[in-house]
Amino acid sequence: MAEGSIHKICTCRDLNGKKLGTRCPQLRRAGGNWNSHHGKWGYQLELPKRTDGTRRSPLRRHTFDGRDDAARDRSQAIALLALAGDDTALATEIADLLQQVKAGAPMPDRDTITKRVNAGLPASVDMTVGEYLRQWLESRRRIEPSTKRAYDCQIRVHLIPHLGAVPLVKLRVEHISAMFTAITDRNTAIEIARHSEDPQIRATVRGVRTTGPATMQRIRAVLRKALNDAMARSNNRLIGFNPAKHVELPSGKQPKPRVWTAKAVARWRETGEKPSPVMVWTPEQAGIFLDYAQDHDIALYPVFVGIMHRGMRRGEALGLRDTTVDLDDALVTVDLQRTTVGYEAVDKKVKSESGNRTFALDSFTAAAWRAYLARRARWRLVSGSKWPDTGFFFVQPNGEKWHPDTVSKRFDSLVRDAGLPPVRLHDLRHCAATYLKASGADLTDVKELLGHSTITITSDTYTSVIVELEVERDKAEAAAALVPRRPRAA
Repeated sequence: MAEGSIHKICTCRDLNGKKLGTRCPQLRRAGGNWNSHHGKWGYQLELPKRTDGTRRSPLRRHTFDGRDDAARDRSQAIALLALAGDDTALATEIADLLQQVKAGAPMPDRDTITKRVNAGLPASVDMTVGEYLRQWLESRRRIEPSTKRAYDCQIRVHLIPHLGAVPLVKLRVEHISAMFTAITDRNTAIEIARHSEDPQIRATVRGVRTTGPATMQRIRAVLRKALNDAMARSNNRLIGFNPAKHVELPSGKQPKPRVWTAKAVARWRETGEKPSPVMVWTPEQAGIFLDYAQDHDIALYPVFVGIMHRGMRRGEALGLRDTTVDLDDALVTVDLQRTTVGYEAVDKKVKSESGNRTFALDSFTAAAWRAYLARRARWRLVSGSKWPDTGFFFVQPNGEKWHPDTVSKRFDSLVRDAGLPPVRLHDLRHCAATYLKASGADLTDVKELLGHSTITITSDTYTSVIVELEVERDKAEAAAALVPRRPRAA
């Protein structure tokens, strides 16, 4: 590769107006030494040909005060061209990049261009946050499909619209903070529209969800992980700093369950408002639901019984197999869950060691499940050879496995038709934990039954909700009665 030439030049002109360039007599002093007060140092460097084979003009830069400055800049240009090796297409890209550098501006950083090239991007284009996030998500091969889908949602809905156009190397804490400020402002606008007196304005946000603190935490977590990977040696260290680590957000703790007390139910019937996103039925309300489900959806009734009394997640109940349910010894092992990716139902192992657990069945649940097995045997007899042998414990009357979303929709319909205050199917799990704690079990018992990873989760969720149950008021009354008091005149 040609090293080019270094020289001194000025902008003086002769009598005809033509630039003297290197011929100006003022460039040197009388003794032949360079005149440090006149002209600028520069260099000329030949560049690779264009893609069509034609020669391009040499790279000329003449803005340097000293010869050493010009030499260093020329060395940087040569080093950038050397990145191409025998790759003529890349050499052309780098030559284009060099010719785009404005006079007086520094040369592109060689390490940055190296990372860009190694990442498969054009040498002359900055990788944006959006481009990197798409590439990063596509490279994530060893994650669950549901996790990848969740990442895709955060990237597509939030990160790319707000940060996608920002060059990756220029992403700062201020950019990310501005994104969350915009999300918060959007939440405020949605709430204002929901409470507008104009029905047309309310209609504009019907079905539109706000982005809560927990979701914001997940958005930042996805970005933080992606940027951590961008800093890794295996990814050519595309960046040297992770701004997502330094953004402060409100706590993403889940809301604590509340009980549907008589006062809460009355207010809900009047206004439609729920005291908390997570609600728990009283034991009386739970009994009304199970009675109604037994009368109106006998196929799913045993599933609801299991969740209500033993606190299984929806996917864990639907993931039980005949080999993991032992009604003789009243034991159940949870090691598989039936969940969804998009709308597709999939079966996969439970996420954690704490979720992989064995627990005892109460006599009521065991009796309900024995009755279900007898009913299932009759279904199988009717289906004959068409009955699919899935091995799953809970199946539809035709023998097929349940779709998780179908179970949730039928649960919601039963709650509505029974005239009960609304809870989610997942809230039956909270009911089970609340009743167990109120009946005298300690938090360790609740933790083991629910499959929580730490007792902190159990404590944070359930230590306050049980005080709203009637049984707790009875305990408080009994405790107060133990304190003797002197009678007083009315």
